Amino acid sequence: MMLELRGITKSYRTADPGGDPGRDTGKLLEVLHIQSLTVHEKERIALIGPSGSGKSTLLNIIAGIIRPTTGSLRLYGEELTDLDEKQRDRLRTESIGYIFQNFYLLPGFSALENVLIAMQFAGNLRGKAREERAKGLLKRVGLEGRMHHKPHQLSNGEQQRVAIARALANQPKLVLADEPTANLDAANALAIIQLLSEICSEQGAALILSTHDLQLVPYMDRTVQLEGGRYIEESRDCRGSRVSGDNRSSGESRLVAGYSEGMMEGSGDVIG
Repeated sequence: MMLELRGITKSYRTADPGGDPGRDTGKLLEVLHIQSLTVHEKERIALIGPSGSGKSTLLNIIAGIIRPTTGSLRLYGEELTDLDEKQRDRLRTESIGYIFQNFYLLPGFSALENVLIAMQFAGNLRGKAREERAKGLLKRVGLEGRMHHKPHQLSNGEQQRVAIARALANQPKLVLADEPTANLDAANALAIIQLLSEICSEQGAALILSTHDLQLVPYMDRTVQLEGGRYIEESRDCRGSRVSGDNRSSGESRLVAGYSEGMMEGSGDVIG
């Protein structure tokens, strides 16, 4: 087992219009409650659910960007909730790759420089070896001729390919992707998810991504549905099928139906 979550919750104190501005006097709002979730090496998992279901919050807790209110989070047996901010930053640099919905590339730097800067913080490789790996990754994601272009000179799909190369540059054990195809058209979305899945498999990395896009489900090993911040349903063995018509497994059909109903009804939660 690579990653284990037990009793993970996240709560925020809401604003109290009549309270003291200097004190947290509002109601406590729980936005995430995951009783138990495990992830194995090389596993590919999709978190699905409507906006406000807790997908982004869960990814940010796993990445160490935010702390859970309660619970245990272990990566290869190490308790991550005990780490201070500096230790969490180091862990994220060395062991976790993060792909953001909005790319967050450094605007004044080329595609190659964006990848090299991420590698510099880890310090695993130096000099020519570092540059060769960065160039190799950009070539692998189809950007061999675009390495020296800056983000504003790249399409959304190309920027996301740079983000994938950057996330995988330090050979992380775990890759997290928050709505990685949200800003892409359907064709680019499928190409990106296929590429991400392939490279994670090649490098032996586990992948956890959040998505609203059910066409991505067949490329995952397992799908976890969140609703109202809670883990409500799981579908396994998604690969080899397509989320349409009679090609769905019975479990996958229930998952899609439940998700679609949730999207129609909406959600009162405020955390994505």
